[in-house]
Amino acid sequence: MNKSLLFTVAAAATAVLWAAPASAQFVDHDAVKCAPVPKAEMRPQMELQRKLTSEGWKVRQVKDFNGCYEVYGFDEKGQRTEAFFDPKTFEKVGQVKQPS
Repeated sequence: MNKSLLFTVAAAATAVLWAAPASAQFVDHDAVKCAPVPKAEMRPQMELQRKLTSEGWKVRQVKDFNGCYEVYGFDEKGQRTEAFFDPKTFEKVGQVKQPS
């Protein structure tokens, strides 16, 4: 493999690795959408609130939005946040960037 091609492949791999975590972080509010989950498989909102509270969050409100749980409050660092979670796994799927 020549050096030019090797460099291109390495640069592309690095770009993908850097972009992946960022894509799940800051999102446009209206673009957030979670995969459909049958109601029977959705975990209770209160369970998510308890989980986040145990991690140091101060949760103000949890509601449904485009198939996700939308959480308003303050994260474990004390930063005001609006974040979205998968209702089955509680995986964080995005966060709206708050004004500075």
